[in-house]
Amino acid sequence: MPVRKKSKFEQWFSFSRHQRRFGADKVYAQFNDVDLDKLKTTRIEGTELTYTHGSAKDLNEHIEQLKQEFVGQPQLNHYHASLIVLIRREVDSQNNYAKFKALWLAELDFLLRSLNIRWLISACDTFIDFDEDACLKATLMNAVVLINTLKLQETERFLCDQSITENPKHQQHLQHQRYALFDGTSAFAVGTDDTLRNMRWRLEKVCEIHPLGQIVIEIFDRLQRDENNNVYSRFKQRHTREKTRWW
Repeated sequence: MPVRKKSKFEQWFSFSRHQRRFGADKVYAQFNDVDLDKLKTTRIEGTELTYTHGSAKDLNEHIEQLKQEFVGQPQLNHYHASLIVLIRREVDSQNNYAKFKALWLAELDFLLRSLNIRWLISACDTFIDFDEDACLKATLMNAVVLINTLKLQETERFLCDQSITENPKHQQHLQHQRYALFDGTSAFAVGTDDTLRNMRWRLEKVCEIHPLGQIVIEIFDRLQRDENNNVYSRFKQRHTREKTRWW
């Protein structure tokens, strides 16, 4: 079993929890009345895009630091991220979550095009934590599990200097024989397997349950792009059977 999550009562006694909300009034006033159309067309100025690593305890400082992740991008991206920060730091969470969900329902197509996977997953996490629709939460959890599993796999590849050079003998084995992995599962038949195609069909059916299920499909589609080097894009390059392709 994982470590037990603290109750809200226990969290209330954490000084750092309250400290992370300092300056909320100033930030809240900044995002109290926004023009979404203006945010979509106005770019964040800066010279270099820099990702944050960790977060400042001061809320104002953290919101400002986040701007560096969106240099050259629409201000709406930063507004979206700021809403998530306010929600997670429990600054008028109910009202800010309502704004967050309304933003997604109104600007779904724009956000799907504009946000990177990091913030699409952050959005999924926020819906899962705060929405009351069990179907939506379950649908979006598909994306979270998918990306976190890939993070583990790709991190281990970096950590252990794993090579992705193919072994011809192993490739032939996978084409003609079953190769056991763990607990009854077997390896993918590289180039021909229909597993991912069938999974994609099921995923699309599940994601039709709610309009925001398109977030999951967008993330899955991005994993097939060559520039997003990962096990999905690499196996796409190795696939040879047209009728079993999953992209």
